[in-house]
Amino acid sequence: MALFSQTSQHCFQALLWKCRMFWPISRCQQLFAVSFSIPSREKASYFSYMTSSSTALPVDPKGTDVFPTKKRSEIYYDEEKKGWDEETKEISEGKLHFSSSVGAPKKQLMSQVLSRHKFTNIQPPEKPLQAEEWNRLRESFQSPAVFEEVMFNSMIRCNSPIDVAKSLLTHVAKNNGDIGYNLLVKYLALCVQQGQTSEIHDVYEIMKTKFKILESGAYNLIIRGLSNSDQWKMALTLLEEVKKIMIPSRTNYECCIKAAGRHQEMNLAFELYREMLTKDLVPTLDVLQAFFDFSRGMKGAELQKELFGILLYLRNNQIYPHKMFMRSIKLWFESIPGGNWRGQLTNIKDSGQCPVCNHQLEDSDLTEEEYDNLRERIIRDVIHGTDTFRKTSPQEFEAFQTFVENRLPFDIVIDGLNVSHIKPRKMQCENLFDAVNCLAKDNARLLVLGRKHMLINSSNWKREIMKEMQNKADFFFAENISEDDAFLLYATLRSGKHCKFVTRDFLRDHKACLSDSLTRHLFRKWQRGHQIEFSPSVEGKRINFLPAFRYDCVVQTTGDTWHIPYKDTFEEKYSYRVPRKWLCIQQK
Repeated sequence: MALFSQTSQHCFQALLWKCRMFWPISRCQQLFAVSFSIPSREKASYFSYMTSSSTALPVDPKGTDVFPTKKRSEIYYDEEKKGWDEETKEISEGKLHFSSSVGAPKKQLMSQVLSRHKFTNIQPPEKPLQAEEWNRLRESFQSPAVFEEVMFNSMIRCNSPIDVAKSLLTHVAKNNGDIGYNLLVKYLALCVQQGQTSEIHDVYEIMKTKFKILESGAYNLIIRGLSNSDQWKMALTLLEEVKKIMIPSRTNYECCIKAAGRHQEMNLAFELYREMLTKDLVPTLDVLQAFFDFSRGMKGAELQKELFGILLYLRNNQIYPHKMFMRSIKLWFESIPGGNWRGQLTNIKDSGQCPVCNHQLEDSDLTEEEYDNLRERIIRDVIHGTDTFRKTSPQEFEAFQTFVENRLPFDIVIDGLNVSHIKPRKMQCENLFDAVNCLAKDNARLLVLGRKHMLINSSNWKREIMKEMQNKADFFFAENISEDDAFLLYATLRSGKHCKFVTRDFLRDHKACLSDSLTRHLFRKWQRGHQIEFSPSVEGKRINFLPAFRYDCVVQTTGDTWHIPYKDTFEEKYSYRVPRKWLCIQQK
């Protein structure tokens, strides 16, 4: 055990004496003597510790000509770091609440609110302080009651040396006779951030002895910290413990999956992945990418089947990998021993033909039977379902149906209010006017869904512009409080398979109203082929419209080819915008 400085030793003896009320003397001495020994001040980065064990897998030297050289561990570094940064930020800002833990103090909410909004610029000391020095700092602080929490928040942000944090914990224990749950979690976050494995283990031993149940935030930290160490199998043991008291979080599973993958325990990694899906936990792109990274160069038909299953998961859930994820998929295919797979980046022709392999991609159109089924289900479950008349009245919607039936069919249905906000610096009526002018070309029949306030002359809605637009398109003006998604869906579906629609809404709520997965799949496919994407031009003077695809923009395979649409950047949330770039992989 590392030796304390003379000052720290004095404080530590006081800490031991104060803590006898919570543990037997032998237990107290054993745990605290190990946990609060002063380690080296070397700031071992959490991420460098993680990636140091990620480079043992063989890397296929082929197929990298179109990508910059990059370590395998760096392929998913950015997304992993983003997740960790968000988690530690929540802890440092006091956003994690531990109110239900047995034995955890109940007075933390006020201090967390204070620390979240004030005192964020406090500078932690660079070396351990004596008790009187901590006292002086505390007394000079604007709100002494939350000094320790705010100081720990700053230590996490500044990645302070562990021995500085320990000196504060020792001071707290000496003054209060205890170290609260919240401070222990913050200290734990600092240990995980720096890859201090032994500290993580020992703080966990202390916490589980003192508190019967820990919160999910603490379990997330401990499992994350252990899974990125040589004691990674302890994270699996802890995961089993968590299962006994709660459903483990997605973070719990993904940390263990990556740990197994880094040690080439792929069967275990996939077992955890399947278990995660059965609990309705949605995997991040980060962990899906990790499967391809860790499997590179490995043999086995069962392994290939599992990875093909992940690609089909992307297809079924309309998930588009970002560029680095796509790179991992490409390199994995090309590393399969004896597989003779080759990948190439491309843009699919408007006809749906791949210029690399000349394969024709799947059509985006539904069959007549599929379309009729989808239309009936949307009208029944979404439009006439329980939600619609919370947003409009039966009388208004009946009037709209009559309006539509007397003017069918339309070629394009436009969410007027949505489109009017596309360029915030322009008048809303001008944005809509530009869109109508652009879409009215080739004598297309347009229906614009508006609100009654658009008819009142105002700074955003000029009467003369509105009149000119009504000469080029049919308008239906709903009540100002009405939501027009149901109107948009009804008019588009009643107009027939050819009709497209324009909105920036994702329509996720309406998809969720559909009761079975097959109908939801048909809805997504119909949406991909009918929702027109639009955005301001580069110079900002007009609105550009990108026509809906004639081919279906999802992962697809023929067995000896795979076509994978991808996006240049990571997008956390679902978007109606489909990629324009593809990876073509074919077996020679």
